[in-house]
Amino acid sequence: MKFKSVFTIGIVVAVLFGLNSCDQPASSGGSSNGEVVLNNGLDSVSYAIGIDIGQNLKKSGFDDINQYAIGQGFADAFSGVDPKIDPETANAYVMEYFNKARKKLTKENLEEAEEYLAENKDKKGVQTTESGLQYKIIEEGDGPVPSADDMVKVYYRGTLPDGTVFDSTRQDNPAQFRVNGVIKGWTEALQLMPVGSKWELYIHPDLAYGENPRQGGVIEPNNLLIFDIELLEIVKKK
Repeated sequence: MKFKSVFTIGIVVAVLFGLNSCDQPASSGGSSNGEVVLNNGLDSVSYAIGIDIGQNLKKSGFDDINQYAIGQGFADAFSGVDPKIDPETANAYVMEYFNKARKKLTKENLEEAEEYLAENKDKKGVQTTESGLQYKIIEEGDGPVPSADDMVKVYYRGTLPDGTVFDSTRQDNPAQFRVNGVIKGWTEALQLMPVGSKWELYIHPDLAYGENPRQGGVIEPNNLLIFDIELLEIVKKK
């Protein structure tokens, strides 16, 4: 998620927190004790949007938040009163927060990736190349081995270490691409795999996407990636 869009929806997250810093009339979905009451479709939609925004903010680095301050900021903006800080300063605060949060996340993910690989390399069947790529042969094929310029067809499933699936092919719909047109870990592994092989890859961030998030932020900066790959064929050049 881009920082500017996070800032924009961050204002709206006050819907989720029910504007606890303000009195909310019962007719608009509030109650006398400050709890949000879902009286109608609009209340439910508003609350659902708040849940979605809150979850996205938490995933984007907001480990903690002052719900009263965000509620007041929303109320001030919505009512048209002069804000306590100007928009430029507000944006600078948010950018600084997310820059720090991203650096922390990037460092932590790299440490976790290297710890995982350090433990994984000693597991049965796991092999490590000179680059640091780790792989495990699930099934050894007996076909030709592709070169960097070859086009190949594969089935694959990509997960994070916690088991989260971020991408996969569907049965009868394999992916097709050039060996040297994918991440470094894949390019290296495919040039070692005979057609018909099934391998599991454990890819260090430096051989994957590094500090660049992917898949809408599901792949975070410096995430270790795990792939199950089945090399189906080398596509004949026409």
